Amino acid sequence: MAEPLEKVSPTSATPADIPEKQETLFREVLTVLEEKKVPFVVSGAFALQQHTGIYRSTKDLDVFLCAEDVPCALAHLQEHGFECEVRDPVWLAKAHRDGFFVDLITGMSNAVIIVESSWIERAYPATIFGVPTRVLAPEELIASKLFVTRRERFDGADIAHVIYGTKGQIDWNRLLELTGEHWEILLWALLLFRYVYPAQTHYVPPWLWQDLLGRLSVELCNPDTKARFRGSLVDDNMFSIDLNEWGLDNILQEYRELRMPKIEEPSENGCD
Repeated sequence: MAEPLEKVSPTSATPADIPEKQETLFREVLTVLEEKKVPFVVSGAFALQQHTGIYRSTKDLDVFLCAEDVPCALAHLQEHGFECEVRDPVWLAKAHRDGFFVDLITGMSNAVIIVESSWIERAYPATIFGVPTRVLAPEELIASKLFVTRRERFDGADIAHVIYGTKGQIDWNRLLELTGEHWEILLWALLLFRYVYPAQTHYVPPWLWQDLLGRLSVELCNPDTKARFRGSLVDDNMFSIDLNEWGLDNILQEYRELRMPKIEEPSENGCD
């Protein structure tokens, strides 16, 4: 029998209880990175709360930064007693102490969307546990969640809440830029928003509906019989049979191999 999935907490506008030790640790991490002038932006539960008013319990602090800035960030955190490791050079490093974690994220695990310096430059000011810092702008927050589409975790509701919480005050051209050739994933998320909030359909501007639905209409009328299988970009576990038994292309592996720059371990000399 399959193991039960972790229960997801109901959404709420009531601040979540965070253990004092965890709050102190998160405050220390933010203070260190700010004082050392590491370019970063906070995502995860704190960015979601900023744009939607939704509070969510969180076991870790999500920090987004460019791959080339991770070694320096890890070196500074090591100096403050954190155990650090590069968990996946394509997108994830971790720092942990006393059972609490900080995720240093440089893009999506499928390597389709990558954190760039513009993500930090466009961030919104925020104060987290008394530390002046910044959180992802709604456009980058949505982009970061588009491919979180797995059976065990799906961020479509978060995207819908960001659109609803901002009343659609989003730079939609920027979001199209971030999505690029994967615009169908964005359309999928917008259709979910439309289904959930039909009275707020106008939060997504008519020109964007027309643009994306027009693209879809062209694709449907002119199907590419040589188009490659893309299921692994959505969920490589649920679509593993397509790769392992049906012989379809592993486009996920190709994206990950081409992802540059990758995360490097911190230098023995610390941060230069």
